Amino acid sequence: MSILVIAEHDNSSLKSATLNVVAAAQQIGGDVTVLVAGADCGAAAEQASQVVGVNKVVVADNAVYANQLAENVSVLVAELGKDYTHILAPSTSNGKNALPRAAALLDVAQISDIITVESADTFKRPIYAGNVVATVQSTDAIKVITVRGTAFDPAAAEGGSATVETVANATDAGTSKFVSEELAKSDRPELTSAGIVISGGRGMQNGENFELLYTVADKLGAAVGASRAAVDAGFVPNDMQVGQTGKIVAPDLYVAVGISGAIQHLAGMKDSKVIVAINKDEDAPIFQVADYGLVADLFDALPELSAAL
Repeated sequence: MSILVIAEHDNSSLKSATLNVVAAAQQIGGDVTVLVAGADCGAAAEQASQVVGVNKVVVADNAVYANQLAENVSVLVAELGKDYTHILAPSTSNGKNALPRAAALLDVAQISDIITVESADTFKRPIYAGNVVATVQSTDAIKVITVRGTAFDPAAAEGGSATVETVANATDAGTSKFVSEELAKSDRPELTSAGIVISGGRGMQNGENFELLYTVADKLGAAVGASRAAVDAGFVPNDMQVGQTGKIVAPDLYVAVGISGAIQHLAGMKDSKVIVAINKDEDAPIFQVADYGLVADLFDALPELSAAL
């Protein structure tokens, strides 16, 4: 068996999600090749070659892949993927955008968001917001799969010695173009890779009150998230959303503040190792999954927590 892993990167460095996908690929078995598609992405390719378990790194370094537009990357993946039995990508915005297109071009089904590898053709994936786990078996010659990173421990980032090969493939699909991007800058850890996450919900009442969370987060070295209710209310940007339609996180410590615990939110954080809930409603569903619960007004509890830290 041969497995092609689509690397998640920013042209200069490899994203941690790639390490989780490599770990999933190792469980499937076979030779693992990592595809790094970008522009001036040599540094990311070099990092990929150091990942333990990777046999080869394929680099597509061309301006058409500079912003990793799904329309262009999917064509590349379909072209290279014909020689592999499995194609894997992280279940991130990029992965979920490009891989279904590649699967369509290859005329095979996609298996989304796997959390367990049962065998080379059988996988488990959550459905119904994680309330049911489906076992899916594929008879396609090429298995196209997105991987939920939080379900797999990452492969070691250093210690490998994969060969690096350059491919000349460069196709501009011509159906989209990159215009601009506005990136939110923060000194806090990235939400999906942070060891500690503190999230606020509708109970925060407004965006200004999130400053209470930021103060605690900075003392803990934590990332800050939010429920969909808080995002929909305009309290914070949607890139902070944790949940079924947001980001999936599984930190060592998750602190839910003013979050009732809707099933869609739980789907995005219930795999956290320790869950702490602060809510003045003692019947809030969040307490059913919390390891520690504090029934209190968050506007009293957060300042006290901050002072104690």
